[in-house]
Amino acid sequence: MKIPFLDLKNQYNLIKDEITLEIQNVIDKTAFASGPFVEKFEHEYARFCKAKYCIALNSGTSALHLALLAHGIESGDEVITVPNSFIATAWGITYCDAKPVFIDVEPNTFLMDPKLIESAITSKTKAILPVHLYGKPANMIEINKIAKKYNLIVIEDAAQAHAASYKGKMIGGLGNTTCFSFYPGKNLGAYGEGGAILTNNLKIAENIRLLRDHGQSKRYYHDCVGFNYRMDGLQGAVLSVKLKYLKEATAERNKIAKFYNDSIIHKDEIQLPVISSNSYSSFHLYVIHTKYRNKLMNYLNNNGIMTGLHYPVPIHLQKAYKNLNYKKGDFPISEKNANECLTLPLYAELSLKHRSYIVECINNYFN
Repeated sequence: MKIPFLDLKNQYNLIKDEITLEIQNVIDKTAFASGPFVEKFEHEYARFCKAKYCIALNSGTSALHLALLAHGIESGDEVITVPNSFIATAWGITYCDAKPVFIDVEPNTFLMDPKLIESAITSKTKAILPVHLYGKPANMIEINKIAKKYNLIVIEDAAQAHAASYKGKMIGGLGNTTCFSFYPGKNLGAYGEGGAILTNNLKIAENIRLLRDHGQSKRYYHDCVGFNYRMDGLQGAVLSVKLKYLKEATAERNKIAKFYNDSIIHKDEIQLPVISSNSYSSFHLYVIHTKYRNKLMNYLNNNGIMTGLHYPVPIHLQKAYKNLNYKKGDFPISEKNANECLTLPLYAELSLKHRSYIVECINNYFN
């Protein structure tokens, strides 16, 4: 039996006719660079997330960059974030010539630990950038409370949190500026690169629209230094089709995650993801933790089960950030995540037969 880590081909086959039709519509209208199909998706995604404004971009990395830039983050500023994430979280800060300041995460959720934020705040701190890692929302109530106390901006990295919610409110519509990625492997994935920023602040939305399109207020009139960060029309059309199935697919992901949590035994050897009653995870990734990670990974791969590592090197130990002078041991929970994490296959199209086989192999390994 062979079980891929992700099966985008099967996902495509289920909606092939709709996708083909929409792509042909883009071609017929030659609406390739931004345009009506992107605008349509922006309206639909803003409505889905219960936010006022959605600005579609060419990647989630660009979203982080422009969100910080639009909020005035600049050279010499500090932004508090976490080191156990994809490196793009920190890139957005660095692109603004600001400094990422890392704090550790909670041992049960691997999300930003609000108790550590205040000790990291200095006179240079301008923003907090929590990550909804693996699709599980961070503790936004406590984070926002601290931000309000110190007059700090909160920008959410929701690259993995499509259709997630916190305390009954959709991620993306909480009143903060929120950044999404539509990389092909994401729960809402484009057929190429893509990203978006959601906000309820009209001034911020207008600023981001200016920045994403060469700083143009109108064609050939450039009001500021801008970027070519526009989403292309084909991606907007694809995302509009896939958005219709996101709610249902997310429910199926949660169903599979619960099946894993209920069926995997030897919980003294494995730390399973926390399924919280106060939030709804997108379960972009189902990540277990075990000190036997490498051996279990090899065992599963040898039995036809492809797995992933998210993420094997925390950002503070990346060569690109050696100038920050962090060292091994500075953030022990994030480093534990890097050393012990193992991501199992989880996608809406994963059959009962395959998910049962995955559980069977894990339980057999520990037996």
